[in-house]
Amino acid sequence: MTVLGTTLDPRDPAYLQGRSTTLELLAELEQALDEARAGGGEKNVTRHHARGKLLPRERIEMLLDQDSPFLELCPVAARGTEYPVGGSVVTGIGVVEGVECAVVANDPTVAEGAVNPFTADKIRRATTIATANRLPLINLIESTGETGTTGGLFPPERVPSICVVFGATTGDAAYLPALSDYTITVRGPVSGGVNGHSPVAPADPADQTAVDERDGLRLARQCVRRLNWRKQGPAPRTHHPAPPRHGDEDLLTLAAVDPAAFEPREVFARILDDSDFDEFKPGHGAAVVAGWGELHGYPLGVLAAPNRSCSAAEAQKAVHFLHLANATATPLLFLGHPGTAGGDQESRHDAPMGHAIARSTVPHLVLTVGGIVPERTDEPRFRFSWPTAGATAPVDDGVIDPRDTRTVLGLCLSVVHSAAVVGAGHVGVFRS
Repeated sequence: MTVLGTTLDPRDPAYLQGRSTTLELLAELEQALDEARAGGGEKNVTRHHARGKLLPRERIEMLLDQDSPFLELCPVAARGTEYPVGGSVVTGIGVVEGVECAVVANDPTVAEGAVNPFTADKIRRATTIATANRLPLINLIESTGETGTTGGLFPPERVPSICVVFGATTGDAAYLPALSDYTITVRGPVSGGVNGHSPVAPADPADQTAVDERDGLRLARQCVRRLNWRKQGPAPRTHHPAPPRHGDEDLLTLAAVDPAAFEPREVFARILDDSDFDEFKPGHGAAVVAGWGELHGYPLGVLAAPNRSCSAAEAQKAVHFLHLANATATPLLFLGHPGTAGGDQESRHDAPMGHAIARSTVPHLVLTVGGIVPERTDEPRFRFSWPTAGATAPVDDGVIDPRDTRTVLGLCLSVVHSAAVVGAGHVGVFRS
C-alpha cells in the first residue's frame, strides 16, 4: 500500500491565492447555473405553475428515488451565445426504482420548449451515454416552439425508452411517443401543430393515460420497476471504502496552481479511496503519471498527462499502461493538466498513444483540471472539467466544483458498470 499526498498549509499565501481564484470562477459558474434554473423567467414560470404544471427539474425530482443524486449534464450549455443558457432542456443521470437511468426533460417555459442546436447536442449526448452505458432512457417531453437543428433526437437502440408526454408537442419530438418502448400521456392536448408550421405526431400511441403530471411520473417509475433491469458489470470490490486521507478543500488550490508546480499525485491523494495509489513505472517518462487505485470501491487505472505532445518515453509508458488496463478490464481515468513545456518538438510519438486509446474498450473517464480542454478523437463515457480549464468548452459534459470530483467520478463509475466492462486485451506496441 502506497499512501499519497501532503498536507497543504492553508496559511500559505499561494494556497490562499489559488483558493480565491477558483472560488471566483465558481461564483461565475453559479450565476450561469442560476440563469439556467430560472428557465424562461419569472413571468413564464408563474404562468406555467398557474396551469397546474411542473417545471422540468420538479418533474425530474418527482421521478427519481427520494434523496438520490442527479448528475446533470451540460447544465450551462449555450452560455455566451444567442440561445438561452441551458439549451431549453435538462439532461442527466438519476436513479429510478433503484435503476440508473438517463433523463431528458424539455423546459416549456423557454420559448415553449423550442429546440435549438444546443438542445439537440444535449439530447444527442444523453442518448449516446444511455446507449454506451446500457441505461434506460426516460423522455419527459413538452415542446411546441419553433424547431432548429433537430437531428438525432430519437430514442437509443438496445436500451428501453420511456416517454411521458406532458402537453402539446411538435417537431421531431412529436414522433418520440410512437418510437418509444413505453409511452404515458398526461390527459389534455398532447400533440398537434402550432399555427400549422410543424409536423404533427401520429395518432396517440399511449400505452397508459395519466390523470395528471404526478400520476404520469408515478407510471413512469412503475415502468422502470417492471423492466427487471440489472447491472452487467461487477459490483464495487470494496463496499465500505475508506475516504481519502486529505481534505477535498485543497482541490480548490490545486485547481489554480502554477502549471510548473502542478502535481497530479496530490489530486489522486484527494479522490482515491484511502489515498492509496500504486504507481506504474515511476522512474520512466516522468511527466506521465499512471497507476492503480480504487474510487468508491471500484478498481480504477489513472493516467495523468500534460496537454501537449508526448516524448517517446512518455508515449511508451502510456501505451503499456493502456494495455495492462485492458488486459485486466479496469476502467480508466484520464487526467489532463497544463503541465510544463517539454516532450518532443514534433508530435510523432502521439500516434501510438492515440492508436492505443482508440483501440481500448474499457470505460474511459476524462477530467481536465487546467489549461485548454483538448479535442479528443476517442469517445469517453464521461468528460468533465474544473472551472480553470475552459468553462464553456463544448466537448465537456459539465464543469464541476473541484471539491465534488470524487462524488462525480464515483457516480460515473457506478453508471459505466451498468454495462459489461470488457477489455480489448493487447492495444498496441509498448516495448521500444
